[in-house]
Amino acid sequence: MSIVIMVGQLILGLSILVILHELGHFLAARAFGIKVEKFYLFFDAWNFSLFKFNYKGVEYGVGWLPLGGYVKIAGMIDESMDTDQLQGPAQPWEFRSKPAWQRLIVMLAGIIVNIILGIFIFWMLTLKYGETYTPVANAHYGIVPGQVGMKMGLEPGDQIYAVNGVPIKRFEDITSSTVFYDHSELDVLRDGQHLKFTVPKGILNDLSDDGIDQFIDRDPRSGFMVDLVVPGSNAQKAGLKQGDSILAVNNNPVPFFDQLQSQLLLNKNKSITLSVKRNGTLLQLTSNVTAAGTIGFQAKRNLPKQDTLRFGLLGSLPVGATKAWSTFSDDAKGLGKLFTGDVKFNKAVSGPVKIATMFGGQIDWLRFWSLVGILSMVLALTNLLPIPALDGGHSLFLLIEMIKGKPLSDKFLERAQLVGFVLLITLMVFVFGNDIFKLVMKH
Repeated sequence: MSIVIMVGQLILGLSILVILHELGHFLAARAFGIKVEKFYLFFDAWNFSLFKFNYKGVEYGVGWLPLGGYVKIAGMIDESMDTDQLQGPAQPWEFRSKPAWQRLIVMLAGIIVNIILGIFIFWMLTLKYGETYTPVANAHYGIVPGQVGMKMGLEPGDQIYAVNGVPIKRFEDITSSTVFYDHSELDVLRDGQHLKFTVPKGILNDLSDDGIDQFIDRDPRSGFMVDLVVPGSNAQKAGLKQGDSILAVNNNPVPFFDQLQSQLLLNKNKSITLSVKRNGTLLQLTSNVTAAGTIGFQAKRNLPKQDTLRFGLLGSLPVGATKAWSTFSDDAKGLGKLFTGDVKFNKAVSGPVKIATMFGGQIDWLRFWSLVGILSMVLALTNLLPIPALDGGHSLFLLIEMIKGKPLSDKFLERAQLVGFVLLITLMVFVFGNDIFKLVMKH
């Protein structure tokens, strides 16, 4: 059932983005009196569609090839590669007969809609949920670094109080994009000593497979107690109960949850002795540890108190717009690092399989709309790339036309469109394969 929910959320999210993106082109074309022949979600390759109907001269439908969507604009060389109508003289209702500036607006309209949608989503999320964060001052026990963080010298309990010399107020700022993209320097307090650590340039390669938690856990270091004991698990067989406090493993103190996890990983497939406090009484329990380094219970962590900022309707707008712009600029920086070689291509790109796992197997509307907002800004940036067959490619050719004072030849545009389409198909195949390869290697 979780897979069905995951795939369903992926289809719903991408459908919203594609339909609204194409609606931007559609409305702009109509506004300039340009005829639109088709409006499709997904591609009806070889003229095969899953569903279609005609309304006021426009064919609306759902194609079978889930690679986005398109609107077929009369008199335009596009992904349909239908050039028959271009053989005759230009008609006043065709794309090619309109001024270049109008055609440029039509091409950019989808991108503009995606940007507006991203801002609107983040605006509404900020209005409804506000901004919840953990003040650094409340994270008394510091951080829990992952393997990547420990590799660069960080240790459990370190307290990061500044990034690039600027004091931080929110614990979440430690794992912000600024830290990863800007080759940042971290100011750290460890046992009363002030230290500095520099984030390596290639850190995004290390984090792409396993996530940001392999740098620093998103939650501060915390104490814990036993919450839910899994029926039939080693924890239940050992006699562990809800509300128990585990004080030590094999006489090694574990006041923090990460210390318990470390001890369990050190004792995979072994028997351990747990020092447990229950209702003021100290008990010694024996449990087996699985090959995965677990014994079978959920922990209730004693996380620091969080603060929430609330905003009104108008006050939420600049906050939401800032979040949307940060997403756009972060992705632009990521592309820059891809071209400079700081990030490997196979580590940077993700496709539908990876996105589906990000939606998750449970319905969480905050997660869903947050991810749709992010993807809307990603789609806007991607379509701005000057690649033939993308909006950015069309726009580039129109800008060249405006500079030259005359349009590029139809033959050139046809060939460029074909090259761009082949490039996009090749990229999509690679992305699908890369997603599946990562999934298989992870498991």
